[in-house]
Amino acid sequence: MIFEIFLLLIVVGSIVLVIMENRKPYISLFWVMLLVVLPGVGLVLYLLLGKDYRSRRVIKADELAQLDALRNQAVGDSIVEAPADDKYTKLASMMRSANDSPLFSGNQVRIFTDFTPLFQAMLDDIAAAKHFVHIQFYIVEDDEVGRQLSSLLIRKAQQGVDVRLIFDSWANLFVRDRYYDHMRQGGVKVQSFQKLLPSMLTREVNCRTHRKIVVIDGQVGYTGGMNIARRYRDGINHGNWRDTHIRLQGPAASQLEVSFLSDWRFCTKELLAQPRFFPPHAPSPHSSLAQIITSGPMDEWNTVMQGLVQAIAQSRRYLYLQTPYFIPTHPILLALRNAALAGVDVRLMIPSTADRGAVMLYASQSYFRDLLPAGVKIYMYNKGYLHAKTMVCDDDFVTIGSTNIDPRSLEQNFEVNAFLYDSELAIHQRNIFMDDLRECTLIDPAEWEQRPAWHKFRQSFSRMLTPIL
Repeated sequence: MIFEIFLLLIVVGSIVLVIMENRKPYISLFWVMLLVVLPGVGLVLYLLLGKDYRSRRVIKADELAQLDALRNQAVGDSIVEAPADDKYTKLASMMRSANDSPLFSGNQVRIFTDFTPLFQAMLDDIAAAKHFVHIQFYIVEDDEVGRQLSSLLIRKAQQGVDVRLIFDSWANLFVRDRYYDHMRQGGVKVQSFQKLLPSMLTREVNCRTHRKIVVIDGQVGYTGGMNIARRYRDGINHGNWRDTHIRLQGPAASQLEVSFLSDWRFCTKELLAQPRFFPPHAPSPHSSLAQIITSGPMDEWNTVMQGLVQAIAQSRRYLYLQTPYFIPTHPILLALRNAALAGVDVRLMIPSTADRGAVMLYASQSYFRDLLPAGVKIYMYNKGYLHAKTMVCDDDFVTIGSTNIDPRSLEQNFEVNAFLYDSELAIHQRNIFMDDLRECTLIDPAEWEQRPAWHKFRQSFSRMLTPIL
């Protein structure tokens, strides 16, 4: 009897907390109903998956200001107020205000769509490092790919290079400790993001770093969708792994460093606000304008999502979007529908197979009926698995990063995207998208409406689970 009363008090208290968070009504209602109908299970799921973390911060404002000041000294005159094209002035300004992310000129950007050349370029840059290498990945597996990286990192550490690595604890749950211990013994400073204990006993268990960041000597950076694992090289489901990543050389690498050091502060309580991590950038002949946009559950704003909505709203001719999971928030869904209804050529590409269970795939498909009537063209990628997270608009804007179009990425994970205001890069990404279309099946709206009732039910049922996916 005492236990039942105790459980009732906790459940009632949790319901009050859900209501007081003032979140989207349907999310609050979902958690309230779950807590009422299945109080024990609902309480565990809410503590693990449902808590709002926006009252906390990854790094204190004064500490971030120290990193920003060092970044500003390093980049000199590379910070610009707005793109030359007035079309994106509001977008760039909004990202700077909401995310403290300046717009940097003088960057050279290379787009990779295959893991092997990306990994080789990354290894070459790391091998050439003289001062420091900072690496953050969602997944770093103990396979031949992961061991190739760890061997190089140990060698560089033994040469006197300052090497640090952050990995997500839960994503690497089954990676043996000896893999990381071997790097630590070799001089690499290895840190897990949200240790399994005590995070599994706290409300922070659902905070994951999905970011992919590499910074070498403050001059070169990498970000995008790929992790360090064999499947990114060899593929899954008897097909290739189709992904997108970028190498960025120039002042914007300093903003990637700010992000890494902020997360290092969060993980270790150690603030590395030191000039050696922000070496000066020489004037560059390269012209790409770039902003590095981060978002996370402890930020005041859903910055990446807000930036995507703004970019979609500003598209005039075309908008091509690739994502492995399409479970859009209402603002994203509305923006895509509005663009298509306004005559913009909106195309969405998602994989035809799943990498972590069919529920995500079916939930994605449930949104087709929201987009097809508006004129959005939907393509299913058939050549292996599409994991790229890209959007390109009007031959003048492209974003590439770690953010999926789903609630976890847009509202719960720590993510990073590069916003690139560059015609040459946008055209290149548009051509990549068009090449990928050759491996896709276009969804016919009439045929889609005639799919079996069982398919409709499983898609709708999967969609019901999206608040906790």
